[in-house]
Amino acid sequence: MDPRDPFRAQARYNRWMNARLYATAALLSDEERGRDLGAFFRSVHGTLNHLVLTDRYWLRRFTGDPRLYKSRDAEGRTIEIRGLDQILYEDFADLSRERARTDADIVTWVEGLTPEALMEPMRYRTSAGVEYAHPRWPALAHFFNHQTHHRGQVTALLTRLGKDPGVTDMIAFLRDEGF
Repeated sequence: MDPRDPFRAQARYNRWMNARLYATAALLSDEERGRDLGAFFRSVHGTLNHLVLTDRYWLRRFTGDPRLYKSRDAEGRTIEIRGLDQILYEDFADLSRERARTDADIVTWVEGLTPEALMEPMRYRTSAGVEYAHPRWPALAHFFNHQTHHRGQVTALLTRLGKDPGVTDMIAFLRDEGF
């Protein structure tokens, strides 16, 4: 097996699952999506925003180029990140577009990785300013695990609000894709 295959599958699953969650979240009113339900990032909208923010943050870390993968406002201006709970997009349609763009970027970037790139060292600073250096693959595994963690929270919030996102299992996606 090619060592890139699990990450490629994760990238495609990520895109598929985000599309399902966003379609379900679109059934809610703005008030429902923004309602503080006691989650770490408070609401469906807050948690979805956090994932877009951190996904783009990690893409910059993976490439080592801070100029890449920046979030932009409706006028195309770069949004400066001030914190991991920052709301990048108040408007759900804007957030949805940025999510789709981010997922396309993730799939493209992961598809372009070489086996050697998984083992290449990467250096980055956390949002708290702590510097780390290690091979790329553990950070990539964390990247996808982080998405799954917060999507699980969004799924719970959607269910609490009376909306069912349906099957969320990666194995169901892989079966549909034909492995």
